[in-house]
Amino acid sequence: MTPDKIDQLITQLSFNEQGLVPAIAQETSTGAVLMMAWMNEDAVRATLTSGEVTYWSRSRSELWRKGATSGHTQKLKDFRIDCDGDTILLQVEQTGPACHTGERTCFFRAVSEGGLTAIPSEKQGPK
Repeated sequence: MTPDKIDQLITQLSFNEQGLVPAIAQETSTGAVLMMAWMNEDAVRATLTSGEVTYWSRSRSELWRKGATSGHTQKLKDFRIDCDGDTILLQVEQTGPACHTGERTCFFRAVSEGGLTAIPSEKQGPK
């Protein structure tokens, strides 16, 4: 995508007061929701330019390319914006687990009558 096209896309996004927009990562081959993280303009630009998903770390106040240290990368397959422009859906090809805990997805805990229960990896959905 050209820099001009990226600039046009960014004008369609509705960033919050911190200059961030939530981004949901979804495994393109299975449809599994992997994680949610934040993106700022620079993260959007880096992702669309490189094809490697890059987020904004609120705790470290810096960009982080998913998998830069772990090797658990996300290759961008599709970039979508919701109807209000305030959420991004990233369809990705995930290498390794998406969650920093080592789980395939960050959504590995379910709420039930008994409280919060961890879902075994093999039951988290298609791999």
